[in-house]
Amino acid sequence: MSEEQPTFEENLATLETIVAQLEQGDIPLEQALTQFQKGVALSKELQTTLQDAEKTLTTMMNDSDQEVAFETPQGGTGDAD
Repeated sequence: MSEEQPTFEENLATLETIVAQLEQGDIPLEQALTQFQKGVALSKELQTTLQDAEKTLTTMMNDSDQEVAFETPQGGTGDAD
């Protein structure tokens, strides 16, 4: 019996739940450390997925089959806070 991998959206929702738990600060230290480690791993996995998607889109959008990098906006991360 094979286990299905969670989707990007499911992993993101899990990460958001972990962040909310850690921000509340009312969980035991050991559990907080475990959740933090899980959050870091999920964050890395999500970042890799986004990078792979960007590479795929870049390749698809380039007619000459040469990879062209997307430009990152200068001076910010895109957060509106």
